[in-house]
Formats: sequence, structure tokens, C-alpha cells
Amino acid sequence: MLAVTVAFEIKPAFVAAFRQEIVANAQASVRDEQGCRQFDVCEDSATPGRFFLYELYESRAAFDAHLASLHFARFNETTERWIVSRQAQFMTRICPQSETRKNKPRRDVP
Repeated sequence: MLAVTVAFEIKPAFVAAFRQEIVANAQASVRDEQGCRQFDVCEDSATPGRFFLYELYESRAAFDAHLASLHFARFNETTERWIVSRQAQFMTRICPQSETRKNKPRRDVP
């Protein structure tokens, strides 16, 4: 499983518009791409304009299909001038949550 993280810094005037576009992109990715297993969008509440993505794909080929999708192309074209910085990392997921929680009851954290 390929884990992709992306950290964005967005120009202040475009934060609300970026939020809307990245959420739409994430939803389309999970809904329309067979190989996209998860696409979380996080926003730093203390620093407006900072976003963090956590994406899971079945393979590098599935991620490449994501990059070739129409919804990603639209997102990329729409938001490119809003971005101050973008930093991506690619990792292999070695401990899926589903395997670590198999047959174990969830404990509430105080």
C-alpha cells in the first residue's frame, strides 16, 4: 500500500476556496478511483492556510491513475496559483490499522 502525504501552505486570500477544492478532489478520488483507499484532508486550526493530506493507494500505478484523472487535473489547474508551497512524501504503509485492531475491542482514551 502506498501512503502519500502532502503539506500545503496556501495564500491567505485563497484559503476558503482551496478548502472547497481540496475536499471536492478528495471526495472524487475516493468515490471514482478504484485504487484510492483513503484520502484525508486536515487543516491547521492554529495557522490558516496550512493543509495536510494523507492518502492511501493500492499501488504506485493507482496513484499515477489519480494524477491522470480529470478531477485532479481540474483541481491542480484551479489551485496552482494559490499555493505558496507544497511538499509531498511517498512511503510504504507497513502496519495497517485494520490488522492491528483485528478482533480487539476499542479502548476509550481518557
